[in-house]
Amino acid sequence: MLMAHPVVLQNLIEQYETLRTLHAESGGTEVRQRMDDLAYTLCVSTGTRDVDAALIAARHQLPGARVEDDSALTAGAGTPGV
Repeated sequence: MLMAHPVVLQNLIEQYETLRTLHAESGGTEVRQRMDDLAYTLCVSTGTRDVDAALIAARHQLPGARVEDDSALTAGAGTPGV
């Protein structure tokens, strides 16, 4: 699999998260389309099928990524009562 350049991934992550933070998914057609385009590009760039997985995979490909970066996904996994 080809790997996207870390600068490109960082840019995609920042754009997607900015739009998500601004709740762009409830915005106009053009803004929603931009979010969809960014999500698609992130998925293709990381070899994933889900934007959340793509964001995690992209972060792991950035310089300085740590194993702990995906702790939110494993929090409560296998923990009784969670």
